[in-house]
Amino acid sequence: MPNTNYIESFSFETNKTHPFPFDIPAVKFAKNINVNNPVTIFIGDNGSGKSTLLETIAMQMRLPVIGGNIIADKSFEAAAQLQDYLKIKWINNIRQGFFFRAEDFSNFIYRIEKAQADIDESLAELKEVLNEHAFNMVAGKLNFQKYQMMKSYGENMHAFSHGEAFLKIFQSRINGKGVFILDEPEAALSPIRQLSLISMVLETIKTFRSQFILATHSPIMMGIPGALLYEIKEDAIYQTAYEETEHYRITKTFLDNRQQFLRHLDT
Repeated sequence: MPNTNYIESFSFETNKTHPFPFDIPAVKFAKNINVNNPVTIFIGDNGSGKSTLLETIAMQMRLPVIGGNIIADKSFEAAAQLQDYLKIKWINNIRQGFFFRAEDFSNFIYRIEKAQADIDESLAELKEVLNEHAFNMVAGKLNFQKYQMMKSYGENMHAFSHGEAFLKIFQSRINGKGVFILDEPEAALSPIRQLSLISMVLETIKTFRSQFILATHSPIMMGIPGALLYEIKEDAIYQTAYEETEHYRITKTFLDNRQQFLRHLDT
């Protein structure tokens, strides 16, 4: 992979160890975490703080988010509390990119389709009260807004499978230089769709020399070539090799001998 030019490292500089979010491992042990790599991936159990970590970086960068504003969104409250303590060391302070959380996806689709429906309703109402010239002027502007939405996201996102709609969002937002932060992007993706996303990531890096920071539970996503892997544990954050991750070892053991693995769970 080519070298990236954006974030070199980050740290949480605080002596606080409680309450939440200061008590989570991703905050307590994030000291001089090197991310000077095209792809950095954070893994760990639920509750280790992967999402809070990514949200805090994304908020400090003021990255756009799907369907909202990262500063105004109350679901980023923990990230807001941590802003004064996160110190990012930049190679090139280019604050552009995109932040994606799987949980925001369904609400975003609803907003897109509601906006399209509202435009249609407004046009129907305006046609009754405006003269032809005025209506045509307003209709042209509203129809252009609707065209732009359909061009970016499709006429009906619900016509896609959930995984296809996920990829459509990625294709529309991950298409240039910057820092792209993805929290569990595999959530709605089948194994083959995860491979499609990996291909998209690699092509973006090759074309634009962009930087990706991910949190994932997927052994497939963890396998992105050249990725820097960090595992967040209860007592530390440490760099690890792909084959040494618990996700890889458990998945491989299961696939190699499924029946024996399941019998062991049943005893």
